[in-house]
Amino acid sequence: MDLSNLSFFYGESFDVDALGTIIYRQEAHKFDGSLLHDFDFIVLIVHEEQGSELVVEHTLTRDLPCQVLHVTIESLQRWLIAGEKGDLIRCFIEGELVHDHGGRLSSLRQEYIEFEQPLRDRKMLYEFSRFLCIYVEAKRYMQAGFVIDAYQCVLDSLKHWARIELIERGVLPDKAVWEQVKELNTAIHKLYEELTQSTETIRQRVELVLLACEFSVMSKMAECTGLLLQILKSRSEPWSIEELIHHPELSLLRNELPLVIRKLVNRSLVKESVVWLEFSGYGNQGIRYYAE
Repeated sequence: MDLSNLSFFYGESFDVDALGTIIYRQEAHKFDGSLLHDFDFIVLIVHEEQGSELVVEHTLTRDLPCQVLHVTIESLQRWLIAGEKGDLIRCFIEGELVHDHGGRLSSLRQEYIEFEQPLRDRKMLYEFSRFLCIYVEAKRYMQAGFVIDAYQCVLDSLKHWARIELIERGVLPDKAVWEQVKELNTAIHKLYEELTQSTETIRQRVELVLLACEFSVMSKMAECTGLLLQILKSRSEPWSIEELIHHPELSLLRNELPLVIRKLVNRSLVKESVVWLEFSGYGNQGIRYYAE
């Protein structure tokens, strides 16, 4: 199988509506995951828009069996920030770029590899938002007496906390986040060991971690939500929650954003004001948010 022939074919006959095309060759079927399966060649075609965020095709191109993945640029950016679909991201980062309209994919790949702002700020905000929501869920489970469910939530929240610590050090988190953190010998890894290996009861371990989360991570709230605070300060008029949810920089956080905003209000990092609503079936006053 000749990658150069495949690259030539896709380089010469790329989809005119595509932003770019990347070809990735797997090594001897080492990976047998649900997305890449056992194909030697993966062709990643990135579009501005399409009907679905991921469309999969199995093809023979010049007698080479290929799996062709059509993705949107928005989905690709979201997966890069969220750390999802690692096999697909590997194709994007390590594959051969055979078509790149306007250089957008090259720029996006370079930004990801170098892991500088604004990508680092977006990822920091994402990880903190996920941490906060799971942390709150763990507290609710504990209050309801569901200790095992709370334990699982705490374990998940610690992983987001670990990613925050890595991002602070300029390290791009990967799937083996605990191996990355272990090498740094940080407090979060010690807390992880306490949660998973301690001889204390599960309830005691969960309560200890929840207490640590409250005093350690919450103290970093302003730093972790810097991008959101910057957006809130970007105009003189306060923002509605609906406007923030649909802001292009915050679209990835639409599920977590209401909770994050209220937590920032409780910590006096965000201010709120009340406006009169002329047309509303749910009340005549609306809450708006701003930062100073």
